[in-house]
Amino acid sequence: MIDVDRLVLEFSTLLSIESPSKKEGKLAHYLADIFEALGYRCFFDKSAENTGSEVGNLIVKIPGAIPASPVFFCAHLDTVGPCENPKIIFENGVFKTDGRTILGADDKSGIAVLVELAKVLKENSIPHPPLEFIFTTCEEIGLLGAKFLDLELIDAKEGYVLDSENPEVITIGAPSSYKFKIKVKGKAAHAGLEPEKGVNAIYVLSQVLSKLTPGRIDQESTMNIGIVSGGKYVNIVPETAEAEGEIRSHNPKTLEKMIQQIENLCLEVESSYQPKVGDLPKLSVSFEKLYQAFFISLEDSILEPIKQAGKRLRLNLSFMRKEGGSDANIFNERGKKAVILGTGMQKVHTTEEFILVKDLVKAAQLVLEIVKAKGEAFR
Repeated sequence: MIDVDRLVLEFSTLLSIESPSKKEGKLAHYLADIFEALGYRCFFDKSAENTGSEVGNLIVKIPGAIPASPVFFCAHLDTVGPCENPKIIFENGVFKTDGRTILGADDKSGIAVLVELAKVLKENSIPHPPLEFIFTTCEEIGLLGAKFLDLELIDAKEGYVLDSENPEVITIGAPSSYKFKIKVKGKAAHAGLEPEKGVNAIYVLSQVLSKLTPGRIDQESTMNIGIVSGGKYVNIVPETAEAEGEIRSHNPKTLEKMIQQIENLCLEVESSYQPKVGDLPKLSVSFEKLYQAFFISLEDSILEPIKQAGKRLRLNLSFMRKEGGSDANIFNERGKKAVILGTGMQKVHTTEEFILVKDLVKAAQLVLEIVKAKGEAFR
């Protein structure tokens, strides 16, 4: 039932519409026009007041063909950069770019699958529950659209997020993540005439960073130091310095230990640093929770339609935890059970991003069969 040519054409069109975080308006309204033309109700929530996007999250309601409990599907509208004036190349069944920009398969492949699903349901008499499509904004900059989604507008209690790579891998767990920022207050001085009167904030910060071990901490946890800044001129002892990073773990106790380690290191360096100038240096560290971990049991009923769909399509499905965060983290944290489906996207967040059409089609077929299985379960 999936129209491959139509799916490819729609995906190509979506890729041509730039939609960096906070500038999803053009894409959102394009999609709203499509769904409204199909006769489905569309509306935007008021999340833009908090996310800073041009638009709120787009919600599409597809009436059920049977009186069953509703199910939601989610894909995010925004992409990372660089995404300006993309040149899309389609050769030998592969979508890629000329290498100047990202492709945008993350997450326009998920969007394309849902557009095709809506058209298939309109054209065919398929028993299915009410469906709610949620197209979120600002996913790439902190899952903001999902965080500020108006849940009063969503009837479904569970659903599926289309935002991963391999269509045959179902993500049933993801870690918690915290962002941290370390700030150092030193003292400026002329670097040549009287350096002893200064406190080099960059050097002090390096004492902390040198004792951290970014990368994989264990099988469940990672740490990264992503941004370091400080100083203004090479002939001035730098007065301030900052470092930003993140920690992730499936294990809350490990996260607590990692937070405590960073806090203790800052206290240790501040108290032991010599030579001091007055009460300087001063170090501070702050933590911001980005998202909460989730894990769905292999026996959970939300996975049953996926298993049935996989058997029908003769797919070798696997169910596993992965390290990336997505809207599914937020849905689970806010009481809406969700797992993550792959769409075929590869090398995402790089200018080498690509996707095989056969994988995109496989993802669309899997989603359609999930919807069919949900309908059959009601009978």
